[in-house]
Amino acid sequence: MPPLLFYLFALITLGFGFLVVTGRNPVTCALSLAASFVGLAALFLSLDAYFIGVIQILVYAGAVMVLFLFIIMLLDIKTEEGKSLNLPAIVSGVLLAALLTLQVVLVAGGTDLARKSAQSAPLELAEAAGKLGKAALPTITNDLKAGTLPDAKLIGFTLFDQYGFHLQVVGLLLLVGTIGVVVLSKRERSAP
Repeated sequence: MPPLLFYLFALITLGFGFLVVTGRNPVTCALSLAASFVGLAALFLSLDAYFIGVIQILVYAGAVMVLFLFIIMLLDIKTEEGKSLNLPAIVSGVLLAALLTLQVVLVAGGTDLARKSAQSAPLELAEAAGKLGKAALPTITNDLKAGTLPDAKLIGFTLFDQYGFHLQVVGLLLLVGTIGVVVLSKRERSAP
């Protein structure tokens, strides 16, 4: 990817992310979050992470944003008008962002990962196939022995084999949250 496109997509991601935090209308904030997800997906695609880029669009910009918009519309949230700025919250947010940036710089500077390129650190696919063993699907093991990286198969296997319970808990939390919003909105509308 040309550097100009990288900076363009990074600017889109950061700009719409800033609008998510500073916007006063919840619907505008949610749509800005979707646009930020699209910019992030373009950055993933530029890194040849096609699976993660497509999942970013389908899951986050698609399903999660529809859920957010559904909840916003169900609660009938009004825009915040006439509120003064909360100075302690702004100062603490800026301080937290500075601390996070410092932590990322210190951690990234202390590792050798930034100095390695894809050519100097080749994937040991045959070794990875041996580590998966008989627990993996035969197609994954055959692909790894052939020297190809089956990213969608490998991610799916890892997600449903090692993190299946966690995935079900997240789905249950989303279901409980949606039911809670429906119950709260029904109670608010029936109140005098």
